[in-house]
Amino acid sequence: MPHQIQHMGSGIFSLGLSKCGQNRHFISRTHIKPRLLPRRIREFHMKFLFFLAQRYLYELDQHLDRFLKSATMAKIKPPFERETIRKILIQTVSASKCRKGSLRYWLSAGPGDFQLSPSGCHQSALYAIVIQNQSPPDYSGIKVVTSSLPIKPPQFAVMKSVNYLPNALSKMEAEEKGAYASIWLDFDGFVAEGPNMNVAFVTKEKELLTPEFDKILSGCTVKRVLALAESLVVNGMLTGIRVDKVTIEEGKAAEEMMLIGSGVLVRSVVEWDEQQIGDGKEGPVAQALRNLILDDMKSGPASVRVPVPY
Repeated sequence: MPHQIQHMGSGIFSLGLSKCGQNRHFISRTHIKPRLLPRRIREFHMKFLFFLAQRYLYELDQHLDRFLKSATMAKIKPPFERETIRKILIQTVSASKCRKGSLRYWLSAGPGDFQLSPSGCHQSALYAIVIQNQSPPDYSGIKVVTSSLPIKPPQFAVMKSVNYLPNALSKMEAEEKGAYASIWLDFDGFVAEGPNMNVAFVTKEKELLTPEFDKILSGCTVKRVLALAESLVVNGMLTGIRVDKVTIEEGKAAEEMMLIGSGVLVRSVVEWDEQQIGDGKEGPVAQALRNLILDDMKSGPASVRVPVPY
């Protein structure tokens, strides 16, 4: 399938540039037919930030690898090889002229007959959207509640897809209760994850603790945070790092609790089910981890920062 960069699109044809509040959207796609299609698999990469003369996509390769792994699980063959998809995404960002915001991309089974089976879809399609974010970041402490909705079964929870109805309902449930997000428990009652972010704790023993990833999405951001957190063990702020089962009692008794994801980076949770976490303020470890991620975006290794040629 041919693809070429045009003035407002890559590939991929431009669908235009629009404004939504303080955000600007640049959208491109691999097919001309504007159709909503069955069996779409979703992946989003956030954030790419512009600092001084440096313009980079953060953790593009890590997100792309997970994207392709999820595509295999969903039995969707991408329309391009990995390197071509990578180039398309970088070129889309470049064409958008956006220097601070997010890149989100989707894979679909392609144009078809809207039936349950994808047999009528003859060519998969790749979609990408660039969203410019002009809003100031908010790192204030947040409240969470335990979700009353069941978590997705592990087979689907570990896959990045557009099966987001449970996630959306979980988020809405939290907002209806005056909270920021809901926390899912797994089928055995252990702490799992938030609607689109991972959760972590700092125990009274100063250990960074996060739930196991075998039944939840293995977040790229939380894995990077766990790697960067090694420096806090070295300097004595943490005594160790552990990935393990976490009971709800352990979580609520923690000195710190935080949500970790590409959208929130690292954000302190100060209240869970109306129970105060720690001293009810943003914890020093959460603040340190967020600063490590922000520094990593500015000056991290080439393995996590991909330059964009504007």
